[in-house]
Amino acid sequence: MIAIFSDTHSSGGHELAGEALEAARTADAVIHAGDFTSTTALEAFQNECNRLFAVHGNADSAAVRERLPTARVVEEGDVRFAVTHRREGGATGLAMFGRSRGADVVVSGHSHRPSVVEAEDVLLLNPGSHAQPRGNRPGFAVLEGDGDELAGEIREPDGTLVETFTVATRG
Repeated sequence: MIAIFSDTHSSGGHELAGEALEAARTADAVIHAGDFTSTTALEAFQNECNRLFAVHGNADSAAVRERLPTARVVEEGDVRFAVTHRREGGATGLAMFGRSRGADVVVSGHSHRPSVVEAEDVLLLNPGSHAQPRGNRPGFAVLEGDGDELAGEIREPDGTLVETFTVATRG
């Protein structure tokens, strides 16, 4: 399983609870699209996850920015993920970012709004914020292998299903 988070915005810890915490603890890989805000939150995530692949966001402290890249590519579950916090140009800018990295999925954050957008040859996934939804539904995403595709879900931290989607694998 792959678990995806963004926009923790915490000075005190990971702010994970319920199924979000369970997903972070049991996932084969965790992707985080930035805005931990503090090293305390980043380190709390690192302590809960077997493997954490993260980028920094615009609200991250200088100490977090020193530890994390602005963007990265993660290959997991026969899928290539391009990860960034945000990109100018909206969906078009995100799709171009993903295509330039040969990605199947672009993971981003910043808006705190969970969403899945099919942009021709790349899927744009924003898991939302599990901790600071700012008027949106709180969210995180999970993807699990199912033959030649990954079955994905955006969920609220208590497990409430928000949206489902699929991603074709390269295998």
